[in-house]
Amino acid sequence: MKLAIVGAGPGDPELITMKGAKLLASADLVVYAGSLVNPELLRGLKAEVVDSSSLSLEETTEMMLDALKAGKEVVRLHSGDPSLYGAVLEQMAPLEEAGVEIEVVPGVSSLFATAAALKTQLTLKGVSESLIITRPAGRTLDEDEIAALSRHGSTMAIFLGVDRIGEIVSSLDMPPSTPTAVVYRASWPDQRIILGTIGDIAEKVKEAGIDRSAMILVGDVITRSGFRRSHLYRSRK
Repeated sequence: MKLAIVGAGPGDPELITMKGAKLLASADLVVYAGSLVNPELLRGLKAEVVDSSSLSLEETTEMMLDALKAGKEVVRLHSGDPSLYGAVLEQMAPLEEAGVEIEVVPGVSSLFATAAALKTQLTLKGVSESLIITRPAGRTLDEDEIAALSRHGSTMAIFLGVDRIGEIVSSLDMPPSTPTAVVYRASWPDQRIILGTIGDIAEKVKEAGIDRSAMILVGDVITRSGFRRSHLYRSRK
């Protein structure tokens, strides 16, 4: 028995990998992560398609295991890339205990779609050589390290926090003038970009009515300026 866990990408249906699309096309059962997955990816499939958003982990596991035991090809379709805030290991564990072989197919993260929307780099020579990926405390996280992490001065990508953006930016130990961007539904047709600084981004996001499905990016890479030319493209004259 073999299950494929596939990253659907950030939203644009053309951003799924070729391997992921091939597995979807051949599947008999596709269990997908609700509204986070673009429905265009599910159109025309021969598979039975099930939205897991209202199912428990146990119900989802049992459904996929029953299909695998019946000799069916099964795909678990995640949004973005399964390795980032995808709770993928807790899904894999009971299946592996039941003897299922797991194949994980990476996807394009919403983080990378955010960088593409801003037409910038997350790491930029002379500006920021590091990227910090984090999230705020909430229902599934008792404490976060956002304040401490912000002191590194690196690019910060903050998932799952736009509904608390005021609280988040007030905890950042960085100058109020630090460039900050919020990208709503990166790569989807209704994508929106809000640009500002730590000092004013919360008010701008509130005015825009954005409280979900958005990435917060903090750092000087947003302005696309002040960087040095990389060694790769230095003049050889």
